[in-house]
Amino acid sequence: MEFITEPGKQPHPDCSTMILPALSIGNVGQLAVDLLVSSTGAERIGYLDDPYTLPCVGNDAYGPIPSGDLALPLEAYQSPANAMTLVQQRSPVIKGMMVEYAKNMAEFAAASGKKHVVILSSLEFARWQRIDMSSGLQIYYLSSSNTDGTDDSCAQLGWRRLQDYDPTQRSWNYLSSLAQGSTMQESTLPFEDEPEEEDYCASLPFAALFSCLKAKGLKVTCILCYCSEGDNMADSFELAEAASKLLQLKPDNFIGGDDGKWRIPFSWKTVYGPPPDLSMF
Repeated sequence: MEFITEPGKQPHPDCSTMILPALSIGNVGQLAVDLLVSSTGAERIGYLDDPYTLPCVGNDAYGPIPSGDLALPLEAYQSPANAMTLVQQRSPVIKGMMVEYAKNMAEFAAASGKKHVVILSSLEFARWQRIDMSSGLQIYYLSSSNTDGTDDSCAQLGWRRLQDYDPTQRSWNYLSSLAQGSTMQESTLPFEDEPEEEDYCASLPFAALFSCLKAKGLKVTCILCYCSEGDNMADSFELAEAASKLLQLKPDNFIGGDDGKWRIPFSWKTVYGPPPDLSMF
């Protein structure tokens, strides 16, 4: 993975925390990163070129005025006021290469001096085993702080540790072996031929990122929520707010929008296409 900086820009040494999405159902992690980039006024400092992400190109996602900037598969933003770097992923990883991509991302994070990596992702609502909506959307987490995935700071926020995490379970153990340099091929992952219920979480992109970043000795926190496909903007607000609470981001360092803390990215205005032609009615 190669990091190409924008002309005249350099990574800020104080941005030791990195936030990135892991692609999953509803793209909630990507939407949450969009919110954080837009609302903190983070500036793009460069982009990442990785052989395992599919190529794509699009218009600038944040600016209402065309400036000639293009959105690319992997972009790096930074917000020195919040001491964080944000990586946005806009295209999927090539099938069967998720672990290799995760290794490359872990190499980049370690080489650039990151100390804490926060992964934002989602889980399939149909697999939610203990549903309790009395307190609104439930946030789950997984942390490298302890062997069992627990973290006191996350628990204090009222979050629940991901119930399906077991480092001794076959798929999680296999991912750990790959992350630590095992010569076994990713194509022979044990959950591909005869998947079981307990293999679900370990088969998702966030699990590969978690395992590879952890293997590099970095502190990793995954923030997760259950959702379904559809309009997942509300879920992305919850996930972005959870990241803000975990990192204790100060409201004064947010640009904010017309109705408060969060500024809606300009690209969201046409997420479902242009409005209908009223002449048809």
